[in-house]
Amino acid sequence: MKDQTTKNTASSINIQKVQEDLEPIIMNVTERKLPLRAYQILRLAIRNLKLLPGKTILEREIAEVLGMSRTPVREALIRLQTEGVVNLIPRKGFKIEPIEERDLREIYEVVEMLEGLAAKLATNTTSEEEILNLEWLIEQQEKAINEKDLEEWARLDNLFHFKIIEFAENKRLSNVIEVHADQLYRARLLTINKRPLPFQSIVEHRAIVACMRARNGDAAQASMQSHRKRARTEILTALQDQYE
Repeated sequence: MKDQTTKNTASSINIQKVQEDLEPIIMNVTERKLPLRAYQILRLAIRNLKLLPGKTILEREIAEVLGMSRTPVREALIRLQTEGVVNLIPRKGFKIEPIEERDLREIYEVVEMLEGLAAKLATNTTSEEEILNLEWLIEQQEKAINEKDLEEWARLDNLFHFKIIEFAENKRLSNVIEVHADQLYRARLLTINKRPLPFQSIVEHRAIVACMRARNGDAAQASMQSHRKRARTEILTALQDQYE
């Protein structure tokens, strides 16, 4: 076991392939300060499963992929470690933290309550235009599911939740949820092909927006919490199957 662990830690990546996988992310990150640029690219790469959970990568390799020296990459990795996303291995590189069932369960317990509150607050602040935007996002989600484009559905699903949090107009609430958002997104992508097609999510999203349109904040809160609880059960079950 020890020899196998050492071998895995020392393993290298295909630089060219990783560069190709990360190219869309690299092109879309506009930050010029290298430590922050490295952080944003790596965060998105991990979030979007371009760098998979459990993977160990040498620091010099990711520096080559990003076209930077190791110093800004190290700064970015230290920040990601404080966020619990990676684990730095002295003189080796870094390991992308796996998605643990216990961590994910705890995150969902927090997010269920806070997103429920966000839906309640947003009910009192959203304009008709913003409600229509949410309804349009649901239509696009349904289209993505019908076309079996589950990655696009996941992106739109994430945007739907982000918009409701934004409409709540509570920066502190938004900041707390954002801390955990990437981990939830990773879990959704990792299990997306292990779960039923998310038509139930469409039904629940419509119910949430209907409550908001009716200006019933308590009902919107309850609908959002029920939605997140159902998703939590489904994703945790799929995650267990993934690792068995």
